[in-house]
Parts: sequence; C-alpha cells; structure tokens
Amino acid sequence: MTKIKEVTSFLDRVAPSSLQESYDNAGLIVGDYNATVTGIVVCLDSVEQTVEEAIRVGANLIVAHHPIVFKGLKRFNGSDYVQRTVIKAIQNNIAIYATHTNLDSVENGVSWKIAKKLGVRNLKVLSPKGGRLMKLETFVPGKDAETVMEAMFKAGAGSIGKYSECSFVTEGKGTFLANAGANPHVGEIGKRHQEQEIKVEVVFSVDDQSAVISVLLDTHPYESVAYFLFKLENEHPTQGLGVVGEIDQEQETLEFLSKIKEVMKAGVVRYTKPVKSMVKRIAICGGSGSFLLSAAKKAHADIFLTSDFKYHEFFDSENQLVIADIGHFESEQYTSELLYEILSQKFSTFAVRISAINTNPVNYL
Repeated sequence: MTKIKEVTSFLDRVAPSSLQESYDNAGLIVGDYNATVTGIVVCLDSVEQTVEEAIRVGANLIVAHHPIVFKGLKRFNGSDYVQRTVIKAIQNNIAIYATHTNLDSVENGVSWKIAKKLGVRNLKVLSPKGGRLMKLETFVPGKDAETVMEAMFKAGAGSIGKYSECSFVTEGKGTFLANAGANPHVGEIGKRHQEQEIKVEVVFSVDDQSAVISVLLDTHPYESVAYFLFKLENEHPTQGLGVVGEIDQEQETLEFLSKIKEVMKAGVVRYTKPVKSMVKRIAICGGSGSFLLSAAKKAHADIFLTSDFKYHEFFDSENQLVIADIGHFESEQYTSELLYEILSQKFSTFAVRISAINTNPVNYL
C-alpha cells in the first residue's frame, strides 16, 4: 500500500521544493504523510469544488499546481474560500499537495508542456537559475576509481546539459601517516605512506549533494575520505523559468497567433503589434511571465507567450518581439495533464484522475 509520503517524496524528486520561489508555498499543505493513498485528483487549483470531487471519486490526495494557502491563516471560521477549502479537506481526510514554481523551474515542466503542444522544439531554459550546482573533488586509489565514479554517477553526479557521466580525472601521488587507532586500507601505522591516486572532479545539482556524498563514503576504500565541495555560480542548464525554442518552419505571425489561441483554448489573445510578417523563434512562460520579457528579448524570440501583462507593460515590447498574453488559466491548463502523466507512469496501485472541474475564475463574452 502506497503512503502519501511516498507520492510526495517522488514529486519532490521530480520538482525539488528547493526550486520554488521565495513567495511560494509548495509541498504538503494539508494531510497526513502516513495515510494510505486511495486515489489522486490532479488539478490546477485546489478549491472547495475540487475537494468535493475527490470525496465523490474516493480519492484522498489532491495534487494541485497552485497552493491553496499562500499566506499564514490566523482563523479557520470559513469566512473565505481558502478557509472553507482547508476545513472541508481536513474534515474529510483529504490531503492537498502543491507543486508550483518548482514545477515551473524543471526540465519538462509547465512551460515545456506548452512548447510541446505548440510544436516548439530545441528547447532551452529562458532564464536559468544560478547557484544550483556543486563541484566535488576527491582522491581515490587508481584501482577503485571506476567503482567510486560509477556510484556517484548513479547518484546524480556528472550531468551537464544533455551529457551524463561527465568527470575530469588526473593522476598523482597522495601521502598520509596513519596514527595510533587508525585502520588504514593501505600502509602501516606510524609510517608515512605514498599512494598512486586519481583526483576525480564532478559537478551535480545541489539537490543531489546528500546522495552523492553518501555513495562516495560508502564506496571509497579509505577509512577517512578526503573530498572538497565548491558551490558554483554557473547557471544550471536545465533549471529555471520559461523556455525558448523554434518551430519547424516559419509561420506568418497572425497564423501562429491563431494557432496559439486554438491549441491553448484561449478566449482571447492580447498581443502587441507584429514586428515582422514571419515568426520562428518562440519564448514561453506558463503563468505570470512579464518579468521574463527582457530574457525573451535577449534570446531573440519573435513571440513571447505568457500571461498577466499589465497595460503599460505591453509598451515594453518596444517593437522587438510580439507579446502574446493568453490568460493565466489558459497558459497553465495543461499542467493537470502533465501531473497526470508524471504520476500515472510511477504509481499503478490506485487511480490518478484529472479533475473535471473548470476552476478558471475569468469568463469571456
């Protein structure tokens, strides 16, 4: 039987909570980690109707994109929809988990899903995050180096962009003197020993640090392992907000905008004056993405697809690209489909359902 903590741990590996923005509240918001999962409802918004739907279908876990609670609640008297949703969930033993800006910031996350729907390929992160990489240096006897490196690779070390098992090795001599009480793998107590060693250097995501260090210590033959950690300022090639890529063939600007409206089921597309007749390079950010406009310009995008631009912010396009604003719900609606795919491929002992509730609070005439 699968526990809620097994599902949440898996989701945290897919989209680490350390990637969420400072204002966010991703994670398990309501519920008991040790409860057995009877079913999951995935949705964009966990509101009262979503909780009622979970009750009807016999699911006790809601996995949402938007957190129902962003700020601390001081009262639980049902005076607003947030309190009523939390109260109803607790009363009916329904757990609520949110994966928000952390899911926005991973490869194959929210913006990647939109890109695939629109046929945008050769994707790169629009605004990569810095400070998310570590470098490790360690020293291993030559005959043990392959075993140690293989273990670190499996733990997540050595991935750079589209490449894996990346490392740099140099040969040298290490010296040590085993003091009283030591149990040296090679050498003798009280005598300085010289050993042919290999210096191994690998990089990894900060989220993999614990696992990489653990396997290093487990597989390294020495009693006391020498290693050094460095936090890198390099941008992470696959972690960050938004994506940019290209469609296979150039399309007329208005034709592609019409495609956006159709594929994204948008009631309206608000867009700036077309800069040129044809477009090929497309930047995308699911949700509120106006803050990435400068990044889209820098990436030489022809169109920047996102939502929640304010009136005066449209002027900031400055005839360098077309801003296409399709609405917040519309830009994130396929997140439910994304979550369904992620969860259903991993768990098969209970039903995973996409919510049938349309939670879009905006209507169009």
